[in-house]
Amino acid sequence: MAEGGRDAVSGYVARRTTDVLGRVGDMSVIALEGFRRTWDVRAWFWEFVQQCWFLAKVTSLPVLLVSLPLGATVALQVGELAWQLGASSATGSAVVVGLVREVAPMASALLIAGAGGSAMTSDIGARNIRDELAAMEVMAVNPIHRLVTPRLWAASTVAVLLVPLVIVSGASGGYFFNVVVQGVTPGAYFDGAVALLVTSDLLVTLLKAWIFGFIAAIMSCYFGMTCQTSPVGVGRAVNQSTVVTFMLVFAVNYVITMIYFLAYPPRSL
Repeated sequence: MAEGGRDAVSGYVARRTTDVLGRVGDMSVIALEGFRRTWDVRAWFWEFVQQCWFLAKVTSLPVLLVSLPLGATVALQVGELAWQLGASSATGSAVVVGLVREVAPMASALLIAGAGGSAMTSDIGARNIRDELAAMEVMAVNPIHRLVTPRLWAASTVAVLLVPLVIVSGASGGYFFNVVVQGVTPGAYFDGAVALLVTSDLLVTLLKAWIFGFIAAIMSCYFGMTCQTSPVGVGRAVNQSTVVTFMLVFAVNYVITMIYFLAYPPRSL
């Protein structure tokens, strides 16, 4: 019995590992195929514009509503501790540096995945269950070039464009608490951030946002194109794409941040 149990467990682990590796391979194929025809801009430009407009429309207001209280909350927590240590002027540097380095790309990616990515998955999943993807292949139209390529570039572009919005709105929320409530001078609020931030911080943040937008788009398109051909399958695909995107974004963010800090150690005041 014990030997049979071990064999069953080993078989289950082997099957799950094979399934995961197969999924990773399929995702890589879709991503590479989506980039292969990127040069043919005329074939996907208007779809790209429509997707950018849709993503900007569904994420702009939520990102403001998330960033403003988030910046104020960070300023509240850090400001109280800094006030006890007699360094209230350091609150602004903590808020702005945190927004630029970590919060901005993460917030834009999570909103792209939650608001835009779920819509992408449901749209492509609905096309899948109506056999539109198969019909496109019959008409010699590659569905990846037609549907995935513009969504990859649209999600990455909008994620990058959301970064300044997150930074400005989050810094405004922190400014209100730190300057208006605590009475710190505006110059002191921004001086610390200017001293700590470097150009590479912003460049890495924009790179993160672009990568996270790409991850959100490829996960959404993959789960939509491979969902079960039923309404329930589309709903499950939306849930799976959102969860997997969140996990990948946090994992990739940790890797990029660790590499960046090893290459460029943070400044000190």
